[in-house]
Amino acid sequence: MDLITDLERARRKARAIVSDVLVYNPEKLKEGIENDSVFEVLEGAIEEGRELYNSMIAPEVLQSTNFYDQALVDVLVKPGGKHPSKIW
Repeated sequence: MDLITDLERARRKARAIVSDVLVYNPEKLKEGIENDSVFEVLEGAIEEGRELYNSMIAPEVLQSTNFYDQALVDVLVKPGGKHPSKIW
């Protein structure tokens, strides 16, 4: 498999992987948002997704972007605003 070098493809791949984390862990996400512990509760799934992403993306893209971290915020945290939380 060729590593992804196209920036837009890399961004989409990050969002897709993080979307899978959300789809497979909705209760953990809810718990994490409500207790302000999203990254702790989903640590294993987030890191597994990061490893998958890193294995698919060319090193020069990984070094010059933070698409996976952006996807965590955009796909996991922002939509989580529908859950009650101490932080909002």
